[in-house]
Amino acid sequence: MTMLMVLLQAVQELAPFAKMGAGIGAGLAVVGAGIGIGQIGKGALESIARQPEAIGDIRSNMIIAAALVEGVAFFAIVVCLLILFI
Repeated sequence: MTMLMVLLQAVQELAPFAKMGAGIGAGLAVVGAGIGIGQIGKGALESIARQPEAIGDIRSNMIIAAALVEGVAFFAIVVCLLILFI
């Protein structure tokens, strides 16, 4: 029983660090997603400039890839918020 009490006390003492880590993790998720979507857009624009006749395929692939990156970023933010508030 004493070991459990020691572990609970250690967890309570480390709670501020967990919240700080959750905030940093949410920020990194947003920045990473922004960089990723920017790279997707850059690649799509370069591809359209080289092959203007393939604009439809490139645009649809770009939107799907950006949505997947954004979905991963939202998942990371939700996990960080759960750590923050629970």
